[in-house]
Amino acid sequence: MTVWIPSEADGEAYKRYAPATLRNRDAILAVLREALPASGLVLEVASGSGEHAVHFAAALPALDWQPSDPDLVALASIEAWRGEAGLPNLRVPILLDAAADWPIDRADAILCINMVHISPWEATVGLFTQGARLLPADAPLILYGPYFQADVAPAPSNVEFDASLRARDPRWGIRALEDVAALATAQGFALDRVQAMPANNLTLIFRRS
Repeated sequence: MTVWIPSEADGEAYKRYAPATLRNRDAILAVLREALPASGLVLEVASGSGEHAVHFAAALPALDWQPSDPDLVALASIEAWRGEAGLPNLRVPILLDAAADWPIDRADAILCINMVHISPWEATVGLFTQGARLLPADAPLILYGPYFQADVAPAPSNVEFDASLRARDPRWGIRALEDVAALATAQGFALDRVQAMPANNLTLIFRRS
């Protein structure tokens, strides 16, 4: 299913803004420049407002960018940003629930920003089970967000954030990197790199074995 803004609609009315995007997009882009293939299709899972998709597609014109989200309001925002940007390599967003069947048959890379901690564990399972179906050998599956690590003292802000997430929904919460890595291994992925990021976040780069 695709979602678009009708031609007579005011796209500005649909646009959503995520303040964190402006703070983290260039740090994430620096990692993507090294991790992504030179060309091909990047599937962004849980694209949210669409601001990341526009920024990355503009900076990486040799890659086709496929945004997605399970929320119709988010899809309308993504399409509003896409329409304003007019980038030839940024595709119409698709409706995609990470925990369900995915309406796409292939990708050369998968990117997921700030979803794992604000979704049920089944969504993370879907990332790797569906990623194993879509991605070729050595292709990257890249996650960004906060994670706990067994041998690293957690930042107090992340402990507070985790508690607030679980209070909102007991199925949510900051995941242990080791749990995500174990899930990835079971689905045929290897953890290639852990990159420290600003504001106590990490970028995890897995590759299809």
